[in-house]
This record gives sequence, C-alpha cells and structure tokens, in this order.
Amino acid sequence: MRPIRLPEPPSGAVGMPEIFEGGVNVIRRAVVIGNGFAGAENQSIGLIRALGHFDSLTIYHAIRPRGGYNKWLRWLPLSLHKIIDGIIKQLLGNSRFAMISKGEKIAPFPARNGESIGLSSILEADARHIASIARENFEKEGLLLVVASGWDTASISASIKRLAPQNVFVIQIQHPRYRLDRFDLVVTPQHDYHALTPQGKLEIPRLLRRWITPREPPGRNVVVTLGALHMADSAALRIAASEWHDELAPLPKPLIVVNIGGPTRHCRYGADLAIQLAGSLHNVLPFCGSVRISFSRRTPQKISDIILRELGDDPKVYVWDGKGSNPHMGHLAWADAFVITADSISMLSEACSTGKPVYVIGAERCTWKFSSFHKMLREKGLVRPFTGLEDVSKFWSYPPLNDAAEVALRVRDALAERGWSLRR
Repeated sequence: MRPIRLPEPPSGAVGMPEIFEGGVNVIRRAVVIGNGFAGAENQSIGLIRALGHFDSLTIYHAIRPRGGYNKWLRWLPLSLHKIIDGIIKQLLGNSRFAMISKGEKIAPFPARNGESIGLSSILEADARHIASIARENFEKEGLLLVVASGWDTASISASIKRLAPQNVFVIQIQHPRYRLDRFDLVVTPQHDYHALTPQGKLEIPRLLRRWITPREPPGRNVVVTLGALHMADSAALRIAASEWHDELAPLPKPLIVVNIGGPTRHCRYGADLAIQLAGSLHNVLPFCGSVRISFSRRTPQKISDIILRELGDDPKVYVWDGKGSNPHMGHLAWADAFVITADSISMLSEACSTGKPVYVIGAERCTWKFSSFHKMLREKGLVRPFTGLEDVSKFWSYPPLNDAAEVALRVRDALAERGWSLRR
C-alpha cells in the first residue's frame, strides 16, 4: 500500500491562520508577574522587549500588604502574609490603633511613576488562573511565556510551571534562593553568588550560609548577568532622543547627568555623602557645559536639600523637581557622562548600557554583594570613581553592557533545544 500523504499547510499564503506558522510550539503571548516595585518589574519588561513580545504582554501583580505592622511580616511567604494581614484588619477594623499601625506615610495602593494605582487597575496574579489560560488557549495561541521577577513572585511562577508544564516557558529573574529546577530558566546577576566566593565566606557566618542566596553554583538553567535587566534598549533611547530633542539638544556640552538614589541596608550614607558630592560637582563645573540632577523616590529629604542649597543657584545646573514628564530616558539618550550614587544597581546598569563615561560616588560605603558588583564594574572598565578631580570633558568608552540582549539569546537557545520558538 502506498503511504497516505497529508497535504502540507500553506506557508505565507494571504489569509492563512498564523497557527500554521510553526504550530502550537511557537510563543506568541507573554505574561509578566511583578511585585509592585518598578526596579523588578522593569527587568521583566526589558527582557520581553529584547525578545520582541512587548505588543503581546499582560502584566499581573503579586503585591505584599504594606505599611505599619506589615514590615514585620514581610519575611513570611506572600500568601501567609496576606492571610494574617486580612485577619488583623478584620479584628481591628477602623479603630484608632489600626489607623496608627498602618503608618501615616504609607499610601493605600502601590505607586508607579509617582501616581497612585487603585485596586481596580491591578490584575492580581493567580497561578491557577494563569495556568488555566495557558492550557485552554494552547491549541489556538500556542505556548505562553511567563517572566517573573522578585522573591514574592517565585512561588507563583513555579506553581504555573507545575500546573501547565507543557504549555508554558517560565523565566524567573533574580535568584529564587532554592529549588531552581522549578523554572525553565533563572536569570540572576553574578553578584548574587557572592556568598559562595572566598570573600563572601569570610563575611557570612557558617550557620547562616545555607539561608543566604544561593545555596549552590549556577546550573545549566541559570543565566548569569553582570547588572540588572532594564528597558533602556537602543530602540527606547532613539525614541527618547527624539522626544527630548528640543529640551536637551540645545544645552551646552558636555552635558553631565547626576542620578541620586538613597541609602540602603548595604550602601549606607547620609548628609556627608551629599556634601561630598556637592563639593566634587563644584570642582568639575568649569569643565561642564551643563549639569542636570535627578533624585529618586528613595532620596531622603535631607540629601536633596543639601544638593539644592549647594548647587541650585548655579546657572549651569538644573535640578528636576519631580513635576511633569520624567526626563530619565531623555537623560540616558543625551548625556555625555553620568555621575551616579552607588546604591542603585538599576541606574548603573542603564547608564553602562550607553557606552558613555559613568562615574560612581559612594561605592566604598557598600558592603557584601553590592561591593562585589562595583568591583566587577571597575574591573571591566565600565565605571570610574567620582572624586571631583576628573576632567569630565574628556570622553572615554567601553563595550556597552547589554545583558538583556544576551539573555534573550540564551532564551531562544533554550527554546530551540525543546523544539520551541518565538514568534518572529
């Protein structure tokens, strides 16, 4: 008997369903699971952009209760934290103690770009619901790409993988601390492995090492980066350059952009660093055409007050007051050089992706894995310390840090090993 030959589905024919172009083993849709913090969420979106799936993206949130007593519960698993918070609210109701315990400075909902987000605009991350969508729409829409970032999202993304293993490809960004085999890929910075280095072993007591991320060296499904992923890719910077052209292009050159964050547990500083920064900027002003300064939401009032008092009246200096459109992307596109406080890995990673000079102030105050991060940046020639003795008019460069594009290549390779692919 002759073998029966089924007709091949037409390729490239006008009007043919897209499902014929690769079948169900093609990823055409993506989900991001964020934890309510822009730094974590932007890493996931940055990777989605690098993979070319920004137009088919749905964002879910796994957000902890915040304010007052919740700071003492943040070490609990997210689901348990929410249950306890709900019980406390029911018991206390609108009592005076409940209002005090919430804390006066805590907004009722998370914020993005300085604006409050109401509950109605938050799509709550539910592992069963997302897994159900992946399974039910599989024949029509193919595989679902799930990208999550942050510790609180790890249990959700792992559950999605467990519930729909044949219908999803799950990427967890930032080290999930244990059981990395729960994910298809884990994307984590190299400094997360500081605990396993000789210096890390000296800094961390033996009894605590098993609780410190990570517990073992990176395996085959781990992609190690130098910095944090972000959304400031070349396409985004080209758009920002156009949007901010009229405001930033006419400024006298060189344009020095100063990004000031805020002290953290592992990068402690206060007014003394602000005074040092102001003095160093005064020293380099003769070499500058113009200086633009931005603060983050973490910048303490006392630090911004010192900068404004010391530099606010200089005609070369402009300090963004936080009103109107955020110039951050425009600054990345148009700056000739950057001065950045050492506390923000995200800001440093973005600046180092431009290939332009990046000066860091306060790195000597950082400890543990953050000191390891700064050491790697210096060794690769991406940054230099800012002392106020530099001639910032002299340009120097390096191969731009391009972690998102490199991770995207690893993702495509991992998919190809399974016979899967991304929509082109």
